[in-house]
Amino acid sequence: MFALRQVIRTVPILATRGIKTSLPRTGGAWVYREPPVAASRFTVVKAEILGAIMWWWIIYHLLTEPEHITGEFPYPDASKWTNEELGIPADDED
Repeated sequence: MFALRQVIRTVPILATRGIKTSLPRTGGAWVYREPPVAASRFTVVKAEILGAIMWWWIIYHLLTEPEHITGEFPYPDASKWTNEELGIPADDED
């Protein structure tokens, strides 16, 4: 009887010290990776400044030179071209 009581007391202690068979508790949420380290304030400020410069450049060029970004160049007026520019020989050279 004494040996049985000793076994009953020892088994739970050994079970907690031995191999863990249960998963760590995460509050019901499954986590694949740990979250990344938060960026420093200096890095965040640099990113904000770089983003502001980028948007300034885009908006400035859309307002002043939209054809450079959209690709809509004005079509040249064909009536202003000369025959020489178009590669048309003169009529008297036949």
